[in-house]
Amino acid sequence: MRIRAAVTEGASKAFAIEELELEGPRDDEVLVRLVATGICQTDAHARNGHTPAPLPIVLGHEGAGVVERVGRAVTGLHPGDHVVMSYQSCGHCPQCLSGNPAYCAQTLTANFSGARLDGTRGLRRTGAAAGQVSGHFFGQSAFATYALATERNTVKVGKDAPLELLGPLGCSLQTGAGAVLNAFAVPAGGTIAIFGVGAVGFGALMAAHLAGASTIIAVDINTQRLALAGELGATHTVDAGQADVAEAIRDITSGGVGYVLDTTGRAEMLALAVASLRPMGEVGLVAGGAPDAAVPAGGLALGKSVRGIVQGDAVPQLFIPKLTQLYQSGRFPIDRLVRFYEFDDIDAAFADAARGDVVKPVLRIADTGRK
Repeated sequence: MRIRAAVTEGASKAFAIEELELEGPRDDEVLVRLVATGICQTDAHARNGHTPAPLPIVLGHEGAGVVERVGRAVTGLHPGDHVVMSYQSCGHCPQCLSGNPAYCAQTLTANFSGARLDGTRGLRRTGAAAGQVSGHFFGQSAFATYALATERNTVKVGKDAPLELLGPLGCSLQTGAGAVLNAFAVPAGGTIAIFGVGAVGFGALMAAHLAGASTIIAVDINTQRLALAGELGATHTVDAGQADVAEAIRDITSGGVGYVLDTTGRAEMLALAVASLRPMGEVGLVAGGAPDAAVPAGGLALGKSVRGIVQGDAVPQLFIPKLTQLYQSGRFPIDRLVRFYEFDDIDAAFADAARGDVVKPVLRIADTGRK
């Protein structure tokens, strides 16, 4: 079938909206007609060469849409189902089998190799420029009118929920909210600081508010985002460009917070995060971390710890419907974070996100139909 897709050639080049050929679904695959897809920082990292992704490639990994067709081995999804797509996992390694698919042993291959786990690719250019195009980014490549996914990374949601808003639940908002609710399991009355209030940080902030945390400190240099953080549940805000972050947090809490979630990935923030903890406090890293980030061993005295968190420790089939219901009940207001763009305006959406003008850009995907 023919589809429209935004092809990425590299950091210095605009996205090319092209007509590509997409294979039909294999036995274990699901063909999804895209309604909308979020733009995540990971897409920008892949485009800019900061994470491994073979070029040319179709990116996009926060897709939401309608099931068009399913393979013969797919039993839990049917044509017409409304779905959100999330990260891919193998389903067979010890982590997947123990209910921890976010830590799949084949995470890099499944999500960043530009191909299926067996190495094949379902996208290709035709005509004079004929040749394969990398895809299957996070098992979906959602910057397109149609995407191939699998039952493992495709989550059914209710038809009464607004699909165009739900795509970010597949990655950024799942990562932030899951870090708080699953990985940290922040208790009622707990204390947390969130470094960086982008989409992941806001997901964490709203989840901390849901959990009943007594102190929620948002840390950023964007004053507009800090103001929005105050509206969405932050009890305190710290402008990292104007204050000593760790000192400010210790002053607010009379000694430090129980949890710090660092969404920035900046080397200097790790030491500040550890210095912001109370004894036995925990730092969670969701951005991979800078290679030169380090904490002296003495900094972890008194039971402090640092851990990496992937996709909020979430099992998408369980967590995404939960977040959807929370949104529908008015307790997880993701609509406050979103700005919509037409598919052809993808370059403008990336530029606005890079400048910090928008928390969560979402592309409305216009379906031109199959040929």
